[in-house]
Amino acid sequence: MTILVTGGAGFIGGNFVLDWLAGSDELVVNLDKLSYAGNLQTLASLQGDKRHRFVHGDIADRALLGRLLAEHQPRAVLNFAAESHVDRSIHGPGDFIDTNVVGTFNLLEAVRGYWDDLPAADKSAFRFLHVSTDEVYGTLAAEDAPFAEDHRYQPNSPYSASKAASDHLVRAWHHSYGLPVLTTHCSNNYGPYHFPEKLIPLVILNALAGKPLPIYGDGQQIRDWLYVKDHCAAIRRVLDAGTTGETYNVGGWNEKTNLDVVRTICSLLDELRPRADGKGYAEQISHVQDRPGHDRRYAIDARKLERELGWKPAETFDSGIRKTVQWYLDNQDWVAGVTSGHYRDWLDRQYGGQS
Repeated sequence: MTILVTGGAGFIGGNFVLDWLAGSDELVVNLDKLSYAGNLQTLASLQGDKRHRFVHGDIADRALLGRLLAEHQPRAVLNFAAESHVDRSIHGPGDFIDTNVVGTFNLLEAVRGYWDDLPAADKSAFRFLHVSTDEVYGTLAAEDAPFAEDHRYQPNSPYSASKAASDHLVRAWHHSYGLPVLTTHCSNNYGPYHFPEKLIPLVILNALAGKPLPIYGDGQQIRDWLYVKDHCAAIRRVLDAGTTGETYNVGGWNEKTNLDVVRTICSLLDELRPRADGKGYAEQISHVQDRPGHDRRYAIDARKLERELGWKPAETFDSGIRKTVQWYLDNQDWVAGVTSGHYRDWLDRQYGGQS
C-alpha cells in the first residue's frame, strides 16, 4: 500500500510524513518542489528509509504526476502543497495563483485520470484529501461565533483567495466527476520544523539573537492555535473515516492574541534560556505598522470532527508552546541550516535544472 503526499517537505506536510512513518510501514511517495519553505533537513531522519521516496517536482507538472501515479498506484493522495505566507502573497501574488490554483487544477486532473482507470474495488477505496485553511472564511468580530464548515467564503488576502479557489476546484471535481475528496480547514499551526518567517519561530529566534520582536499594529489580532502534531492526527482520522465530499474544521480551541503569544514565548525563554544581562525578553517587543487587510480574528469550530470522527486536540496551548520553544532550543543546527543560506546553496547544487 502507498500514499502520495504533495508538499511533504514543508512544515505541516513534513510533520505529517514523519508522524505517518512513525506509526506505519506504508510507503510514502513525497512530492515537493522545494520552494523557499520546503526543507529536506526536516526529513533527514528518513534518509535511507525504504518506506519514504522523495521526488523533487511540482504539482503543476501533470506528466510527472501521471508517471508517479502509474508507477506507485497510491490508495490516497494528500495535498499539502501550497504557497502559504500572507505577507509574501501581498508582495508577489503570482506564485500563489500558480501553485494554489493552477497547481491544484493539474493535480486534480492527473488524479482524476488515474482514479478513472482503477479497478472497481480500488476506485471505491481511493481518497483525495485536500488540506486547506480557516483563512478562506475571512475575519470575525470579537462577538462572532467561530467558523463552522458552512460559513461562507470571504477571503481577504491573495493567499486566502488562492486557497479558496483551490477548495472550489476540489469541490467541483467531486460533484462533477465523482472524485472521492475530503477537505480539511485548519487554524494556525505551530510546532517543530516551522519555517522562521511565521510568528512563533520568528519570535523565538529573534529573541535568542537579541533582535526586536516585531508585532503588527496593536497585537490584538486573535488566532486559534493548533499544535501541528494534533493537526497530523486529525488528518489521519479524516483520511481513515471521513465521508467523501465533506469538509472538516480542525482547530485547537486556543484563541490567543498575537501579543499574548509573544509574551508567553518570552516568559518561557526567561525560564529556559535566560538573557545574560538578567533582563526579560519582553523588553525586545516592538510594534510595527500593521499589514494591509490584516484579518482581526480567526476561530475554528471543530465540533463536527469530534462529534462524527471522535478527534480532539491532545495539546493545550501551554503544553504545545512549551514543547515548541524547547524544540527550537534543542535543534539549533536545523535552524542554522534554514537561515544561513548554506541550505539554499546546497539545494541549487543538488537540484538545479532538474524536474
